[in-house]
Amino acid sequence: MLALRLSRGSHPLVLLRRLLVAAASAGVGFLLLCTLAYAVTGPHPADPAAQRLAWCLAPLAATVQLAVAVARTDPGTRPRQGLSAVGLGPVRMSALAAASTALSGVLGSAVALLFFLHLRGDLSGTPFDGDAAELLAAGEPLPPGAVVLLLALVPVLGAGAAALAFRPPRSRTGELPGDEPERPTGAPTGLPWGVALTAVGVAVESYTARGTEGASGATGGVLAGWTLTAVGLAMAGPGIVHLCGRVLQSVRPGAMRLLAGRALMDDARRIGRPLGVACAVVSALIAASALAGERPQPFGPLTALGAALVAACTVATLLTSAVEARQARAATRAGLLELGASATLLQATALLRAVVLLAVFAPLTWAVAELAALPLRH
Repeated sequence: MLALRLSRGSHPLVLLRRLLVAAASAGVGFLLLCTLAYAVTGPHPADPAAQRLAWCLAPLAATVQLAVAVARTDPGTRPRQGLSAVGLGPVRMSALAAASTALSGVLGSAVALLFFLHLRGDLSGTPFDGDAAELLAAGEPLPPGAVVLLLALVPVLGAGAAALAFRPPRSRTGELPGDEPERPTGAPTGLPWGVALTAVGVAVESYTARGTEGASGATGGVLAGWTLTAVGLAMAGPGIVHLCGRVLQSVRPGAMRLLAGRALMDDARRIGRPLGVACAVVSALIAASALAGERPQPFGPLTALGAALVAACTVATLLTSAVEARQARAATRAGLLELGASATLLQATALLRAVVLLAVFAPLTWAVAELAALPLRH
């Protein structure tokens, strides 16, 4: 009930971000229901339903990532001083973030179910002259338990991930701290593991695609290889951003380079992982577009929907993480302005950070795309 009241009284931009989560949840729920409809029409040896379900994991993971990013920027669930005195300590705020995320996911799943039933003709008539009814197995009964299970994936996984993201840190004595939020300290250490996972993913993709012709070798092994590559880039992202900040402020830096470098080092954990995921998604889209001309009909409507969901959720997550980083730097920015720093200097510093990240991640994205598409061309 508290989560619902906070949602009703939130800022319009906060509500917009929650609606984005609901829309993504609706898209993923519709894809899962389409996969279920495909499965009940009978066995498909050439294209198993399990393989189609595996391809739904990417939109599902992207939606959960967006839900966590939105929860982290929600002012209603942000730890603040004095909340423990009124019964809203770190544990309660974690549960509140999970409830708000689950609420958005349930709304999206309900919309997906209504839209799916409408296209099947189960509610009123058959839209689009029945073209979608055949694709959605109209007339075939769907198991209610499977429908509920698939539609509950986004709310349950999103709520669980949000609860883990807001999990309060424990002190050395084992007691929960007060109202202080967790602050990342040190250099991210995932860069070597990320590079190793990325290399393993490319190797798995190359081995799986060996002996296949063109893009027809896009099997479960290729999906597993791309997943390892995406996880590797997500792990390496914070380390890459941190390294960019360290290099930027080396060799007698001026005020702008020093501020930009320190900001990149501080924001490495916040924006590094979304940047790594965005690098993986964009590289996959580039590789897919390069291979699209080799097939007469490279993508179907559901594949296009899944790709659009992954791309949209990735961009939204990256922008939301940038908002979180800006919120975290608000006090520092105000202090610099009080000390006499000009607004022009701060704007130039932000532009320098963006240029440095683009200069590093753009070639990396292109290189990963070429490596991903190379084994599928032969």
